[in-house]
Amino acid sequence: MSFLIVGASVAGTRTAIALRQRGFAGRIVLLESEEHWPYDKPPLSKDLLAEGDVPDVPRLLTPELAAEFDLDVRLGVHATTLDPERQVVVTHTGEEITYERLVIATGARARTLPVPSGLAGVHTLRTLDDATALREGLAGRPRVAVVGAGFIGAEFASAARRRGLDVTVIETLAVPMSQILGEEVGREVSSIHALHGTELVTGARVERFLGSKQVEGVALADGREVPADLVVVGVGAEPNTQWLEGSGLPIDGGVPCNDRFEVEGFPSIFAIGDLALRRHPLLDVTARIEHWTSAGEQADAAAAILTGAEPPAPQLPYVWSDQYGSRIQIVGRPSLGDLAHREGSMSEGRFRAVYTDADNTPIAQVSVNDARVVAAFRKNHRRGGSLEDLVGESTPAR
Repeated sequence: MSFLIVGASVAGTRTAIALRQRGFAGRIVLLESEEHWPYDKPPLSKDLLAEGDVPDVPRLLTPELAAEFDLDVRLGVHATTLDPERQVVVTHTGEEITYERLVIATGARARTLPVPSGLAGVHTLRTLDDATALREGLAGRPRVAVVGAGFIGAEFASAARRRGLDVTVIETLAVPMSQILGEEVGREVSSIHALHGTELVTGARVERFLGSKQVEGVALADGREVPADLVVVGVGAEPNTQWLEGSGLPIDGGVPCNDRFEVEGFPSIFAIGDLALRRHPLLDVTARIEHWTSAGEQADAAAAILTGAEPPAPQLPYVWSDQYGSRIQIVGRPSLGDLAHREGSMSEGRFRAVYTDADNTPIAQVSVNDARVVAAFRKNHRRGGSLEDLVGESTPAR
């Protein structure tokens, strides 16, 4: 038995290592489209953008570790075609790589705007090369515009403000993150921008970028113009499934797979990570979970299943974001519940919001600068505790 793993970010790399740790002794080939050895991505929008010496980017895999685990790692290799009948992946050079079992872990790429670009100074932030280019751009002390007030956009805005730069964040929604957190909590959490001197423009659609060769600003649909010498577009991500077109695999905003990560109708092909469209065992919803922690958890579970072992117990989705010196943490999926309790505020430096289901059972939580309540929520969820168990006698603060 052999494995071909396409994609060497967290999901792919962790799967390869976990297979070895669980005793798999067969051949493992790991393809990665980037030229860099696999690295951790959270620091790209945080530490790597800070002033001072360039920090080392944590590596998920090194040549020494690859040798230790006997992994055939091939960098700078782009998978372009999949032929499931022949069990072959074709690369950008025309090389055909055969497999017995295929793990698709090609993740996602930064979504772009449906407006003409091509100007110098307009960036996305998804890769090490992206972050390196932005670090160099920030050194010139530009006027900064960020399109998108999600976590990537907010983290970049935070990094730019900490350098003392003028920053404007442009958001299509009337309330940032409201599709995830609801309007009340979205409004509270996004108030962190104003507290730190970042201008937030909401309900705004980008019409075009200004400038001939170098970006000079962002024109909005309502006629306003935002001056900028550097623009970051942070409007989400799209799954890297384009190389699977024509393969016969089901593609539906991701790669649908079952609880065992098997792609529907293709028992020798598995999908994990950002592109895996799978029913979450604790949420009972089918979705792509695009979180760093989820990628690692899926890799560990898939490796267990593929080696005939019992997978670890599933965990609620968890994501964090470091903004302006504060840590925002989300456990569960707030959009699946109703806001039932809130306390604190962003201006106080500590905030918490709890969401419940129809039975008034806590199913999600947003917290700021309080690791203690994250641990308390997880413990309460595992034992099926009530809202009162979690927050005591407090009543919803509306």
